[in-house]
Amino acid sequence: MITNPSPFRLRHHRGIDQTLSETRPMIGILADTHNHVKRTQAAVRVLQEQGAEVLVHCGDLASPEIVEICAVLPLYFVFGNHDADSAADLKQAAAQYGATCLEWGGQFEHRGKRIAVVHGHMTIDLRPLLESEPDYLLTGHTHTARDWQSGPTRRINPGALFRTSEPSVALLDVVADDVQFLRVDT
Repeated sequence: MITNPSPFRLRHHRGIDQTLSETRPMIGILADTHNHVKRTQAAVRVLQEQGAEVLVHCGDLASPEIVEICAVLPLYFVFGNHDADSAADLKQAAAQYGATCLEWGGQFEHRGKRIAVVHGHMTIDLRPLLESEPDYLLTGHTHTARDWQSGPTRRINPGALFRTSEPSVALLDVVADDVQFLRVDT
């Protein structure tokens, strides 16, 4: 079930008022699943229903099963502080399910936008990523949904699916530069 939690609002930027549609280039963003299988399945289902064409997991997957669940769409993911012991297994799952493992942080391009991804627990130095001025920097770790601008880079944390009273994910429309935070109920 999907609902918009009260602290999360659809944000419109640059004067564009777009409704969410499967024809828009949507990126589904999730983080901090901590091997919570049912909630991850619900989150992926919500993001698919809302038109995500790509998923980005911002770390703390905690098991290869989360890679399998998320790989129903093209998937990019990074390691989080709870992934150190399972990093080799997560890389193997990425190869098995056709996902892209960015290890402790990295970038990719989607629909002409540069997307940088880190977990946010300071294992990687953010300076090189930020100096390249990506359009977006996606993070996790804090278990708090947040959207803010840092110079030319928009930074988005989708919140968490574990250890939170309001499990959430984010849906990013890279054309309209809109982000919507979605509550995930199981």
